[in-house]
Amino acid sequence: MDWCITYVLWYVVPFYLLVHFVCFIFVDADFTLLRASLIGNKPETKLKGLVVWVTGASSGIGEELAYQLAKCGSRLILSARREEELTRVKRHCLENSDLKGEDILVLPLDLLKRTSHEEKTNTVIQYFGHIDVLINNGGRSQRSLCLETSVEVYEALMELNFLGTVSMTKRVLPHMIQRGRGSIVTVSSVVGLMGAPLMTGYSASKHALQGFFNSLRTELTDFPEILISTVCPGPVQSQIVNNAFTEVLNKPVATVGSQEHKMPTSRCVHLMLVGIANGVKEMWIAQQPFLLFYYAWQYMPTFAWVLTDLIGKKRVQNFKSGVDADSAYFTKPKTS
Repeated sequence: MDWCITYVLWYVVPFYLLVHFVCFIFVDADFTLLRASLIGNKPETKLKGLVVWVTGASSGIGEELAYQLAKCGSRLILSARREEELTRVKRHCLENSDLKGEDILVLPLDLLKRTSHEEKTNTVIQYFGHIDVLINNGGRSQRSLCLETSVEVYEALMELNFLGTVSMTKRVLPHMIQRGRGSIVTVSSVVGLMGAPLMTGYSASKHALQGFFNSLRTELTDFPEILISTVCPGPVQSQIVNNAFTEVLNKPVATVGSQEHKMPTSRCVHLMLVGIANGVKEMWIAQQPFLLFYYAWQYMPTFAWVLTDLIGKKRVQNFKSGVDADSAYFTKPKTS
C-alpha cells in the first residue's frame, strides 16, 4: 500500500499535471468549457427549435451567432439599430440553413431606448409564443485614456452596456420565471474580470455586468432550469473597435489595425453555443497568451499585476505613438 501511494505521488500526479500544462498551452477556453465541447451536449441537438433572441445581431459576434444558430435550427429574433443590416443577416441565415422566413423575426432595437423594451418583448412573445434564450450581445467598446475622456463618454458606456442590458433582462426574465425555464446569456469581456488601459469606462461597464449577473444568479436558486451565463471573450475578430467610444462623444477611432492576431469569430461563437447547450455559467474564451491572464488574475493576482503593469505600460506608449490599441501588444512603437 505504501509503495502504491509513493508511486502515485511521484509519477501519476506529476504526469497528470504535465498533461494539463501541455494542454493549457494550446487551449482557447477554460477547462470546464473545453470539457463540455469534448463530451457534452452538441449545440445542433440541444438548441434545435429553440427561440433565441440575439441583440447586437447586425455585425461581429452577434452576426455570427445568428448564422450558427440558424444552422442549429434555432428560431431567431435579430435585434440591433440598423434594420437593413439585420435584413441582410436574415437573408444569409435563410440561404445557409433549413429555416423558413417565418422562423426569423427582424426586430430593430435601441438599447438606449429603455422605455421601448417592454413593447419589443411583447412583440416577440406574440410572434413566437415564448422566449427560450436571450443573448445580450449589444454594446460598444472604448479606446481612450482616462484623463482625456469626458464624463459623458463614461455615462454613455454605462447607459448602453450596463443599463441597456439590465433593462432587456428585466423585461424577459419574468416571462422565463413564469415558464420555469430559459437562458439569459450575456457577452461580457476579459476586462470584466480584470483591468486594461484605454478601456476604463468599458471595463467598468463589464465589471458591472459581472456583478449584476453573478448576484442575479444567486436570487434564482429556486429556478434551477433558468440559466444565467456570462461570456468573457478575449480579443475576437469583429467590428467592435470601429464603433468604439473615444475621448469625446461622436469622435471615431483614429486607427483600426489588423485583426489577424485575434480569435476567429466563428470559433468564439461555437464555444459560446457549446456553453449554452451545456449550461455553463461563466465562459472564458481567448487564445494564448490572453487566456493565461484569466487564470493569473483568478489564482495569482500579485503575479497578474506585474504582467498587467508591464503590458499596460507598453500599450499606453504605443497608443500615444499612434499605433492601433488592439495590435499594440504585437507592434513596436513608432520612433521619431
